[in-house]
Amino acid sequence: MTSRPARPRLVLGVLLLAGAVLVVDQLTKAWALRTFTEGERTPVLGDLLGLTLLHNPGAALGIATGMTWVLTVAAIAVSVVVLRVSNRLGSASWTVAFGLLLGGALGNLVDRFTRPPGIGRGHVVDFIAYADWFVGNVADIAIVGAAGLIILLSLRGIGIDGSREGESSEDGTPADDDALATADAPAEPARGEE
Repeated sequence: MTSRPARPRLVLGVLLLAGAVLVVDQLTKAWALRTFTEGERTPVLGDLLGLTLLHNPGAALGIATGMTWVLTVAAIAVSVVVLRVSNRLGSASWTVAFGLLLGGALGNLVDRFTRPPGIGRGHVVDFIAYADWFVGNVADIAIVGAAGLIILLSLRGIGIDGSREGESSEDGTPADDDALATADAPAEPARGEE
């Protein structure tokens, strides 16, 4: 089956959602930089949730510290792949997933290019502290939300183009198993031909 071309409004949806995530991410990071002192925790929900300013040179959970350039390349690659694959979109749910993923990747990528210690090696501003597990930001929330949605869509068998697993019709409607079974069965003789 050939993949269906994307509807322009779905591609626009990816770009608009990604832009919204990027703007909210950067505005909240600017707010955190103005409001908090690095390393000091402000409780929001006791020990479960707090606000702690942190400049993260690695990925979530402190992974890949000292490999900032690898994370920069990975974020660029994710952004390019999302933009290329968006041309095949046929599903509103995948549009949301791609918009969140692109916005989150771009949010952290902006930090990698604009924050100290230098271009491509900048430390990401994190400020949302989840218990004592890790500290993240709005871009991270968008990426995790996108990952969860992508897993759910994959488990449900919904393709990027909106098709469903096992679908056989050209118009995108699910295949009718009874119709397929009837088509494969031998034809019954007409009355009088017995």
